[in-house]
Amino acid sequence: MMDKTWTLSYDFFKPELEWRREALTSTGNGYLTTRGAMEWAEASEAHYPGTYMHGGYNRVGSIIGGRPISNEDLVNLPNWTSMKLKIEGGEPFSMDSVEILSYRHEFDISCALMTREILFRDSQGRETNLRTRRFMSMQRMHLGAIEWEITPKNWSGNVEVISALDGRIINWGVHMYRPFECKHLRPVKTEAMGEDGISLLVTTSQSRIFFASAARTFVYQGDQELKVMRSTHMQDDYIHQAITIPVQQGKTVRVEKMVHLFSSKDKAISEPLMNAQIHAKRVCSFDTALTRSRNAWKQIWAVCDIRIPKHDEAQMLVRFNTCHLLMCCSPNTGDLDAAAPARGLTGEHYNGRMFWDEMYIYPFLNYRFPEVTRGMMMYRYRRLDEARERAREAGYEGAMYPWQSGSDGREETYLMNFNRRDKKWYPDQSFRQRHVNAAIFYNMWQYFQATRDVDFMWNHGARLMLEIARFFASITVYNKERDKYEIHGVMGPDEYHENFEDGSGEHGVRNNAYTNVMVSWMFSRANEVMNLFPAKRRSRLFALLDFSEEELAKWQEMSRKMFIPLHKDGIISQFEGYETLKELDWDAYRAKYKNLYRLDFILKAEGDLADHYKLSKQADTLMLFYLFSETELREMFSNLGFEYSADQMKKTIQYYFDRCSHCSTLSLVVHAAVVGNAYPEKSWDMLMKSLKADVDDVQGGSTGEGIHLGVMSGTLDLVSRGFLGMEARGNVLHFAPKPLPQLDGMTCRMVWRNTPIKLELNDGALTVCIEDGESGQPLTVSVFGHTQELQVGDCVTFAKAGADRKKAA
Repeated sequence: MMDKTWTLSYDFFKPELEWRREALTSTGNGYLTTRGAMEWAEASEAHYPGTYMHGGYNRVGSIIGGRPISNEDLVNLPNWTSMKLKIEGGEPFSMDSVEILSYRHEFDISCALMTREILFRDSQGRETNLRTRRFMSMQRMHLGAIEWEITPKNWSGNVEVISALDGRIINWGVHMYRPFECKHLRPVKTEAMGEDGISLLVTTSQSRIFFASAARTFVYQGDQELKVMRSTHMQDDYIHQAITIPVQQGKTVRVEKMVHLFSSKDKAISEPLMNAQIHAKRVCSFDTALTRSRNAWKQIWAVCDIRIPKHDEAQMLVRFNTCHLLMCCSPNTGDLDAAAPARGLTGEHYNGRMFWDEMYIYPFLNYRFPEVTRGMMMYRYRRLDEARERAREAGYEGAMYPWQSGSDGREETYLMNFNRRDKKWYPDQSFRQRHVNAAIFYNMWQYFQATRDVDFMWNHGARLMLEIARFFASITVYNKERDKYEIHGVMGPDEYHENFEDGSGEHGVRNNAYTNVMVSWMFSRANEVMNLFPAKRRSRLFALLDFSEEELAKWQEMSRKMFIPLHKDGIISQFEGYETLKELDWDAYRAKYKNLYRLDFILKAEGDLADHYKLSKQADTLMLFYLFSETELREMFSNLGFEYSADQMKKTIQYYFDRCSHCSTLSLVVHAAVVGNAYPEKSWDMLMKSLKADVDDVQGGSTGEGIHLGVMSGTLDLVSRGFLGMEARGNVLHFAPKPLPQLDGMTCRMVWRNTPIKLELNDGALTVCIEDGESGQPLTVSVFGHTQELQVGDCVTFAKAGADRKKAA
């Protein structure tokens, strides 16, 4: 019996739930991810096989609403899992052609291993047990493996197993995108390899990415490999091997399909097909490969596991979300040209694009695998020239990153958005979310706080961060009457407010508070970035960027004079004019509509606009309280010229909490964090809802089109950093644990500036242990305001009353 805190399982089959379960039980390793669809399933309304790779994009054209649209997709790659079973004299096995006697579908969180076990009776009364297991190797990132165990219960005879590589794949995994052109793959070559091997090579139609798969299929009874009859069938984009296997009542036959997958984007290869075939010849057994993969996962879990011993459900969900993060962003990812798609690599929703979700994803990795974060931030740096060009074309300076980014860094946001309620197309203004640039700046600064990686800042980070700051300086306007700097024509994280409500027809809003405060903070940090370098390097960087001390000084002035709109009672206004908008009758809308997801579409279908109301899709102003500690916020507001009291903070939080539809799964993570001190039980309730957002598919079908990587990662950061009140300021690591009894006994590990740290929370006291690491340097920590320097080997318990030194464990 598997540990329930390491297992997600289902004991019944329900076709309408399969898309969701297939996304949730995907298997991946940070290079490739394959959905947990049944091997014999074809794409349908009940099933959707899919395999996705970092950077596997292709662009095609479509005519939508009478307009030509160029659309880039994350391509569904050839189906390497395809296998079919046929019992002699019967029909090919499928779930609707037999009587299901028992069913079990499990996902082993510890190593991303998917298992199905089905006992079925066919039309001739033959009972058969089929057990399937599948994984993508964490140790050998190009290896995928499938094992079938076939046991006839009341009969003997022959079975036929079809082991295939299928390139006849289209992108069909998002209902809303089906009007778009969806064929991306073109066949290149199919080829047999000896007696037991097949291979397939395809290419994408526009991006010319070649993708190869080479499979070998073995048949065993016990430890003995069986000699079986095989025949091979191939066409341009499909190849299979039909294997006839004699089976006996009560005896189990095992089929192992070992597949190597390579693309032309890989490093240190000659050519994808050649390398796939070479590796296929060197293949080991399924169990050997699984053991090696498990061992690689164990090394990862040693750093990443968060233990919550007093709450089994939270424990399982935290581990499950950790597993999904690592299937997308693992040590295998750091050397790729990859970032973190909003839906991971488990589906096609959002076309595999990068938004601002990295802001929720990187913090957890910063303190476990900073080399992975560094590698993924290089995705942004490599697209710096494109961001500069986008800014120049728009009439600005610096670098303007897109709201939605894909292969080459151009803006991928659709210009039109389809409203499924009234079946109409509307202009999409979401590309105006310039705050994505602030997120990129913030991510790099937080990475530096966790690592003190000056080398990265010198070679990459500082250039990108300064160019982002320069962009924001160029979009600000000076209001002489206010003696303040303002930003117009943007969209905040809220996303519901697209146009300024003064009858001018101006797109975007004026002075979104979140954007303006973030810009003020960036301008302040720019000087700190430059101060990292000695005079000669500083001068060189100035020359490379055509930068000057005068420009830097101007930013410091602007940081103090950014306009922040306030309500009359001192509440931070989400944007200028927000206070004058109408109140929405939330009770009426909740009674009328089962789900308020895309409330803006509901209002448009009624002939109304979200622009008219005090509402938001997700946290907007409250993002400030999520990203920054109270200490930092006070410093930031003081820099802006006004004191901000605890009472004002509390009123601002409550004000927006009451006006948020939480239609983004990210929203509850933010709200759980910001109410942690004042309302711990409410905070825990929102954390649990966030943890279950994908498992319970709270958006009603969205999970099946791809899990929400941002919210999954955000829950991990909330538990391991937010609820511990962890913050790196200068050379001190601060902790102020929230009063949450559910976390009593929690332990986790992290790495701060190359030094491993173990944390344990018991009865409100936090024990900090400094373990032996690369740096060997003492660390200064501050817990509940008590500051102490700790040496390697020290274990110190801090309670609110003080600290006690203990012997190292």
